[in-house]
Amino acid sequence: MSNAVLLGSILQASAPLALFDVHVPAGFPSPALDHMDQKISLDTLLDVAAPHTYIVRVSGDSMQGAGIFDADLLIVSRALPARPGDVVVASLNGEVFVKRFCRESEQLILRSENPRYAPRYILEGDELLIWGVVTHSIRGHRQHG
Repeated sequence: MSNAVLLGSILQASAPLALFDVHVPAGFPSPALDHMDQKISLDTLLDVAAPHTYIVRVSGDSMQGAGIFDADLLIVSRALPARPGDVVVASLNGEVFVKRFCRESEQLILRSENPRYAPRYILEGDELLIWGVVTHSIRGHRQHG
């Protein structure tokens, strides 16, 4: 069962956002507007290299150990080569996954980051396509529609 849904390519952003030059505590609020120094583009912050970057929505809990949870959005780069240890979007025999790309000797493996899921060993005759390397994840925190 696939655990990634391709949402589409990322277009370049049109407007930079304010960057607060202060660490915001998760406790007592600070007057952050006094510290607004510069503007930053999400393209720069997320290393977006349009059109080589796209967004994927995760489905399931197989990558929770990597901090990737159900319904998270992943920023995926097709421009980066997949290296062992990278989290990748991969197609194995036509099924799309978000997994950790691993190599043990000459054996390629797609590993989950949840012990409930077995690793997927790439066997002779399997068709493995790496669609891209996950560079960032985005998680919503608002609980109301």
